Amino acid sequence: MKILVPIAKVPDTTSKISFTDNNTRFNPDGVTFIMNPTDEWYALVRACELKEKQGGEVVVIHVGTPDAEQIIRKALAIGADRAVRVDADPTDAYFVAAQIAAHAKAENYDLIITGKETIDYNSFQVGGMVSEMLDWPCVSLVQKLEVENGVATLRREIEGGSEIVEVKLPLVVCAQKELAEPRIPNMKGIMSARTKPLAVVPPVEVEKLTAVISYSLPEKAKQVKLIDKDNVAELIRLLHEEAKVI
Repeated sequence: MKILVPIAKVPDTTSKISFTDNNTRFNPDGVTFIMNPTDEWYALVRACELKEKQGGEVVVIHVGTPDAEQIIRKALAIGADRAVRVDADPTDAYFVAAQIAAHAKAENYDLIITGKETIDYNSFQVGGMVSEMLDWPCVSLVQKLEVENGVATLRREIEGGSEIVEVKLPLVVCAQKELAEPRIPNMKGIMSARTKPLAVVPPVEVEKLTAVISYSLPEKAKQVKLIDKDNVAELIRLLHEEAKVI
């Protein structure tokens, strides 16, 4: 089985975020970048588990600039067999999805597993776009995935519970928590990652459909007032006079 896992480079959640060019560009200075957690912990690890169980190949693909090589090598250390980097600075989710779909069309993949969303934009778009471009079915919010005889059995989260679905391959899966247990690369994996193939390819041309108007930081949290549970009268007064919600 041949599995493709798209991986994204995202800011570490502890990084201090700022913007440049009149708040139209993200400022990477001083920011620590990591592999997107749902791509790494769930999509990539589950792909490696399926390969180890059934045989085949796991390929990771990243749309980005050369400074992502350390993140790509980490994916190889976790267990991917080879990597592809599309040499472009991504502009939006549509651009990223188009690059992934173009690569997938050129190779005979059985399964694409991506994280449900990135932790920087949280847009939840790439998996669905890739499936549409390839005309493959897509199952999102997947918590369990098994594949046997060309058929995937998946458990996915729905409103108020979960459902079990069966889908014939090829298929796009958007992974979330519970799909796999995170792995830490061991020394053997780290050493082998240095020699695994990393191909750099040019991007395909894509129509630009969106543009960033501006970025802004969230408002700082307002100070909280704590009211004793027995002082109901004071709570009502504050809700009426200060919060003005009653």
